[in-house]
Amino acid sequence: MKQNVRVAVIQAGSRLFDLQATLDRLEQLALDAARKGAELAVFPEAFIGGYPKGLDFGARVGQRSDAGRDTFARYFRESISVPGPETDRIGEVARGCDMHVVTGVVERDGATLYCSMLYFGANGALLGKHRKLMPTAMERLVWGFGDGSTLNAVDTELGRLGGLICWENYMPQARLAMFAQNVELYCAPTVDDRESWQPSMRHIAMEGRCFVLSACQYLTRDDCPSDYFRDNPADEDAFPDGTLIRGGSVIVDPMGNVLAGPVYDREEILVAELEAEAVIRGKFDFDVAGHYARPEIFKLKINAKALKPRK
Repeated sequence: MKQNVRVAVIQAGSRLFDLQATLDRLEQLALDAARKGAELAVFPEAFIGGYPKGLDFGARVGQRSDAGRDTFARYFRESISVPGPETDRIGEVARGCDMHVVTGVVERDGATLYCSMLYFGANGALLGKHRKLMPTAMERLVWGFGDGSTLNAVDTELGRLGGLICWENYMPQARLAMFAQNVELYCAPTVDDRESWQPSMRHIAMEGRCFVLSACQYLTRDDCPSDYFRDNPADEDAFPDGTLIRGGSVIVDPMGNVLAGPVYDREEILVAELEAEAVIRGKFDFDVAGHYARPEIFKLKINAKALKPRK
């Protein structure tokens, strides 16, 4: 890891059902982070493509509605191919800012959508992709399941980048897959805005002896189209103050100390200076994939094959 790295965590919301406006928003926020001196900016889960909080896509057990299918088609239109013209544009943003960018996206592959995390170098190159292994609850209706082929960390001049998306971070085996790859800058894009998310981020930092950068959306009703709740208008009553996702982004050091955040109920760019030796100091007495691993007792086996039903 580079001796000192200045990082930014972006707490902001998408422009739901408006892909181009969201890409414009990413560009502006990236420029703001670069002006703060950031060498790496981490955006939230599903920032590109959007996190459709509060929508049910017209589904109940044994029932689907035509209106829900229309909503899915609308959502699908705002997804992106990886690689594709939208990833080219994000790469241009990273290059123009001379900054590494990590962002959540809704990725299309055929007619299936995936919740993915993309890594871009400061030169604009797409360095890697991770697909969420296990969507949670209603997410499974609109997102497919990732596989072990994208459970990878990437090397950069800043350090080794890796991470997991939202509740994947509660999966011990998935975390160990990251720790076994010596991740130093652990990215955790999310939409979990509960206070219970905070001890989890501190635990992961201490468990992996890595820096944890968790970016959560701050999404309001104003970020959504006027007909967002068109299928079930009563669902809007669940958000009386107009806040759909309230944030809670945070940056944590390898000993579990909070360096920035958490911040709630507003848009924010959190910035922190990270010292590489903090990782080494932390692993002096605890290296979960090294001297503390006990490989004669425990083994981690990962199926890294791409699991596709078609060639």
